[in-house]
Amino acid sequence: MTLMDYPEKLAAVVFTKGCNFRCRFCYNPLLVWPDKEADAKKYEKTYSLIPEDEFFLFLESRRGKLDGIVISGGEPTLQLDLPDFIKKIKSMGYQVKLDTNGTNPKVLSSLLADNLLDYIAMDLKAPLTKYEKIVGVKVNCQNLEKSVKMIINSGLPHEFRTTVVPGLHEVSDFVAMGGTITGAAAWYLQKFKSDTPLVDHSWEKKPAFSSAEMEQMAAVGRNYVKKCEVR
Repeated sequence: MTLMDYPEKLAAVVFTKGCNFRCRFCYNPLLVWPDKEADAKKYEKTYSLIPEDEFFLFLESRRGKLDGIVISGGEPTLQLDLPDFIKKIKSMGYQVKLDTNGTNPKVLSSLLADNLLDYIAMDLKAPLTKYEKIVGVKVNCQNLEKSVKMIINSGLPHEFRTTVVPGLHEVSDFVAMGGTITGAAAWYLQKFKSDTPLVDHSWEKKPAFSSAEMEQMAAVGRNYVKKCEVR
């Protein structure tokens, strides 16, 4: 349960496994590589799978107590049954927030057309010219741009968020990123967390930007979006 992940809602978060990015600073390695046995055994209590029936029994027991459900990952749009999953959730009276990396605009378009989403959050990893360096795989940046435009024009509450990492990001990057999401409702900058297992273990224990440096980047972001804050 969370008061942070769905603005102004009391929500629960469900994480889907599997991701098409390999961000070195990602702190959900077992969602990126769900079948990596050595790490899976080491962190099995943290990453245990939940049967779908059990999940919906949980939702049934929280009727009237929870406002919404956040579907996160990993990358939820990789799940072929995502629309049906959301329909079941919404049939129980819950609002749905989707966390996505924006790589599947066709899936996003379908979910929007069927009125299955109430809030959208998209990760903006870097300037488009640096995306592949940050995420560790080939990227179709046109798909990212399509998703950005779709989200901003959706009429739904939305946000973009960037995990800011020393050695990967610098202040000048936020001019290019801001240009990509000009006119968005909100952009949140998140401090790099290295005190937990990461996709790339060599990045563990590395320092984050200072609060003053983060605020400097947020100040740049405010030139492009309605709200840019550090969280």
